[in-house]
Amino acid sequence: MHVLLIEDDTEAARFLVNGLRDSGYTLEHAADGRAGLAQALSGRYDLVITDRMLPHVDGLSVIEAMRARHIATPVLVLSALGGVDDRIRGLKAGGDDYLTKPFAFAELLARMEALLRRHPSAPEATRLKVEDLELDLLGRRVTRAGREVELTARELKLLEYLMRRAGQVVTRTMLLEGVWDLHFDPQSNLIDVHISRLRQAIDRGAERALIHTVRGRGYLLGLEP
Repeated sequence: MHVLLIEDDTEAARFLVNGLRDSGYTLEHAADGRAGLAQALSGRYDLVITDRMLPHVDGLSVIEAMRARHIATPVLVLSALGGVDDRIRGLKAGGDDYLTKPFAFAELLARMEALLRRHPSAPEATRLKVEDLELDLLGRRVTRAGREVELTARELKLLEYLMRRAGQVVTRTMLLEGVWDLHFDPQSNLIDVHISRLRQAIDRGAERALIHTVRGRGYLLGLEP
């Protein structure tokens, strides 16, 4: 099961990421509401877990944006705000369940399992979309604002990797392992060359750039970081 965790507290996020991965879940973590929103709107998750109080975009706004896009992915809200009115607001915003911090990890797992039983996984998407960029996974066809983009097989794999992590900073190590299946850095400009070619193909002539270099961290596909 593919889970998105949106949590800005470093210690809480580390605890949840390790615990959920050990429990067999495939997990992606967003450290603020803006990144979490971009990832949640991709609709590629079986479950979203979000804190309420987040930098940039709060958790309830993330849920409301998902529902406005008709994304039915179940959402479990985690929050230190545990009053009756707070829980009601979370559910009315479109949350499927609300768990107050601090909580027992076993209870979190039980609530996740209950949500996943009520919301069986949808068939895997055959098309990825970020802003006006679309990738047809079956036809291996890329368009930007309706304009067809010609890419090599490696560039397609790189683009798919970035689109599946839209809004998330992707490190060089992640790209080496996920796109080139290398578990070491060959100390070359391999990644830089391919990112440059992909950026030229995707962003050329577009009003807004979608591929960004995040200095000292890696690369991001989506809105300006």
